[in-house]
Amino acid sequence: MSEYERSRTMPAQPEQVFDQAAQVEQMDTWLPDALHVRAEDPPSVTVHEDRTDEDTSATLRSRPDQMRIEWGTRERGGYTGWLQVAGVDSGASEVIVHLSFFDDAHDPGEDAVRDALDTSLRRLEEQVRLRVDGAAG
Repeated sequence: MSEYERSRTMPAQPEQVFDQAAQVEQMDTWLPDALHVRAEDPPSVTVHEDRTDEDTSATLRSRPDQMRIEWGTRERGGYTGWLQVAGVDSGASEVIVHLSFFDDAHDPGEDAVRDALDTSLRRLEEQVRLRVDGAAG
């Protein structure tokens, strides 16, 4: 089993960050470019991966009271993950993303996962900034 975790501080209230991250219809704006989430019958979703052109059945649970999103594959049990948002000083938030790969065949490797998580967190921050700046202006 392999586990990876990355974090990023974002200049917005935790509720604003969580609300942006939890919108299934907008996850494509911050997930890695090759992944697309399509809602079905919650908590069921389908994840399409461009690299393999495959759809995978998964679950996605949003826990607003905990500012946490949890996901994982349903049929193959290859991976799970979570995103947690917490408030920090002066109206900022820390976002932590954690992935666990139970099958080495699903693990793309440390460098690839680290890059994908860092890019996703950067893209999420950009989306949050657009939302916060748009609301302020």
